[in-house]
Amino acid sequence: MINRDIIEAENAARQTDLSADYDALGARLSRRGIDIEALTARAMGFGVAIPSWGTGTGGTRFARFPGAGEPRGIMDKMDDCGVIHQLTAATPTVSLHIPWDRTDPALLLEKAEATGLGFDAMNSNTFQDQPGQAHSYKFGSLSHTDAATRAQAVDHNLDCIEIGRALGSKALTVWIGDGSNFPGQTSLSRQFDRYLDAMAQVYAGLPDDWRLFSEHKIYEPAFYSTVVQDWGTSLMIAQELGPKAQCLVDLGHHAPNVNIEMIVARLIRAGKLGGFHFNDSKYGDDDLDAGTIEPFRLFLVWNELVELEDTPGLNLSHMIDQSHNVTDPMESLMISAVEIQRAYVQASLVDRAALEGYRTGNDALMAAATLRAAFRTDVEPILQMARQRQGAAIDPIAAFRASGWRAQVAAVRP
Repeated sequence: MINRDIIEAENAARQTDLSADYDALGARLSRRGIDIEALTARAMGFGVAIPSWGTGTGGTRFARFPGAGEPRGIMDKMDDCGVIHQLTAATPTVSLHIPWDRTDPALLLEKAEATGLGFDAMNSNTFQDQPGQAHSYKFGSLSHTDAATRAQAVDHNLDCIEIGRALGSKALTVWIGDGSNFPGQTSLSRQFDRYLDAMAQVYAGLPDDWRLFSEHKIYEPAFYSTVVQDWGTSLMIAQELGPKAQCLVDLGHHAPNVNIEMIVARLIRAGKLGGFHFNDSKYGDDDLDAGTIEPFRLFLVWNELVELEDTPGLNLSHMIDQSHNVTDPMESLMISAVEIQRAYVQASLVDRAALEGYRTGNDALMAAATLRAAFRTDVEPILQMARQRQGAAIDPIAAFRASGWRAQVAAVRP
């Protein structure tokens, strides 16, 4: 972890400006009838999970360019995640990916206590072949034509559940790359039936207090057809499996220009929205830092979530899912956590009473203006104050760079 003296010194250099900015914003918000302290309290209560795999450099189909101090395994990843939470106070849990992160659960629990972290949803992997694996997933996993291959994929998911139980996790996220790349390659209907049968076996292995998240993706690595290609199919799966099955929405897994916030509203109404993988995109599943390309879209998603946050039974799991190819992964994860938190606070600024009045009166212009007023409000002082009060960094990136963490771990990690 980073020496607290460094964080305190960095904060001290920014405290005067923060106090002035916070007071000024508080006065402006007060004129709108908004209590800045209530918003700061909401910001302090916010949390989004870090993907363990996000702490390492990603790559493309063409190349990967690893940086200095890459994590050697899950223990290094946990150390990096601990620093991210130490500096942002917004990432209290880690989402593990098996078998990438497989190790003794007792050791993981010790590391979690040392880094001040907990464990979010588990993630299975049947989209890659692993050393010593009996059956290949080249032509599918949970939907494969071969019963033995499907059984292998089911057993892997059940194993992920057992690991998660030992760690205190309460959910399993299942994403598969199954599909086809050529017309006629597979029976679209029978392939889906095989998937549902296999998922029913996984569902049967869930503890009573667990949930199963079905994650859809429109394409890749299957480019002609994908077994779980959109939110409608994901909803069918969740409804057929049972009450513990819900849908997970990755912001980059949709066709271009799809209205994701409307999907959010529909799934909440169906009682089947389980959570999110936050990222951003320009062309497809780019997995870019959240809020860096389409911050207004991120805000609109949060607008729906805040508007419907009192829906009975709504219990959402929030996680970042990104690939960092040209930036320091830890810095990108900090930026993303802050931007997701920013959108949440901005959505909390929306004048709901005024908005409903404009909706009732069919005043489209003023309804849209009400949302823009919240989105355009600079809530940076609120985010900074929330971090400062929790002992985190007013400026996480500046504190991270001042700490020399990257150089320190580069000296011990090959």
